[in-house]
Amino acid sequence: MTQTYIPQRALFIYAHPDDIEFGVAGTAALWTKNGAKVTYVVITDGNVGSHEAGMTAEKLAQTRRAEQMAAAKVAGATCIFLGYHDGMLQPTMELRKQLVRLIREHKPNVVVCGDPTMYFPPGGTRINHPDHRAAAQAAIDAVFPAAEMPLLYPDLDADGIKAHKVNYVYVSYGRDANFYVDITETIDTKIEALRQHASQLGDWDPEDRLKEWSARTGQKVGFKYAEAFQRIVLKEIGD
Repeated sequence: MTQTYIPQRALFIYAHPDDIEFGVAGTAALWTKNGAKVTYVVITDGNVGSHEAGMTAEKLAQTRRAEQMAAAKVAGATCIFLGYHDGMLQPTMELRKQLVRLIREHKPNVVVCGDPTMYFPPGGTRINHPDHRAAAQAAIDAVFPAAEMPLLYPDLDADGIKAHKVNYVYVSYGRDANFYVDITETIDTKIEALRQHASQLGDWDPEDRLKEWSARTGQKVGFKYAEAFQRIVLKEIGD
């Protein structure tokens, strides 16, 4: 399924700096280009993602936050950092409540997140990072039913943070794609956003690889470049 849909507000909830840029920044950039308010929620600081001699977790966290803010700026989005430790993420009740608070505060039409069931990505050469699965599970559990239940988290309700029902969930990195976003006009923005993550890319330029991946996805539905999602409809706009 393909269609042109631009939400008013969207939350992208992922585990690490650069997860969004590798996978779904073309969609984020397309939406902001057309007037959407897009917010990235980055759960961990990616603070163990380095083999550099002398690097510390504290220094790397600062570097990766700065890179993520630069990448978000390229796409027209803003960032919220939750500061969890890289490599140790769990879908706890504490994290779920934090995400519920953000969903209720920002009132997104769309939440974009990963697939909590994806252990072995296609290709047979990788194992999905456990933080990716934990972040995805926490995001989905926060969306439904927690964010929309007014009697859940009465302390939030007492603070005026009212229940909110998300219209759509866009699940990336899954095997059951049923929705494709044409990112032909934002593929270059996606590439430039990913380039901001210099600590992770080193001398590698991502242009050819991102275009290859996005073209392969787009071929399935007749787009030059595309990103694929499993789109879950919780409440159609206008219902």
